[in-house]
Amino acid sequence: MREAAERSGENNMMKNYIKEGQKLPLFGVGPYIVCAMAFVNIIGIILFGYLLKTGILSAPWTMVFRTAAVLLIIAGMVIWYMGAIRSDMNDSIADNKLQTEGIYSWVRNPMYSGWWIVFSGVVLLWHNAWMLILPFLDWLIMTVMLINTEEKWLLNLYGEEYVRYKKQVNRCIPWHRSNRISDFAG
Repeated sequence: MREAAERSGENNMMKNYIKEGQKLPLFGVGPYIVCAMAFVNIIGIILFGYLLKTGILSAPWTMVFRTAAVLLIIAGMVIWYMGAIRSDMNDSIADNKLQTEGIYSWVRNPMYSGWWIVFSGVVLLWHNAWMLILPFLDWLIMTVMLINTEEKWLLNLYGEEYVRYKKQVNRCIPWHRSNRISDFAG
């Protein structure tokens, strides 16, 4: 009996669900999106920074790129922290409630956006003009994967509430719209 309960617990952990009746997994496609973006950046850094050694900018661009890099890395970490730790997202997922408060009123995917912004900052550390394409490739990966997975799941689960939320809040770039409605539920 105990063995069956442990196996059941293992299955729940494997599916990353917190409680019975939960409709969405805790992690979704997030790890795949982040790994895909990291892979693209690693390949780009190796290719442009070490193999081809082309596009490398010198002073004063070195300082400009590195300053922007540090600011982006810090901003990305803060956005990720606000979405992952400060938002009570685990409770919202477990309770099948659409999270629209806090950082989620500024951006629909702060955890992915945070990683995207951090990766953009990391790329700038190399002060290489050719690597400026990498944040756009990351954005494309993130957008395509979200549209084809989580956005479909959320639309099926929350319906019109999610449609209204999508119209008011950007997918990837944190942005405060002055005409934002405060209650997405109605």
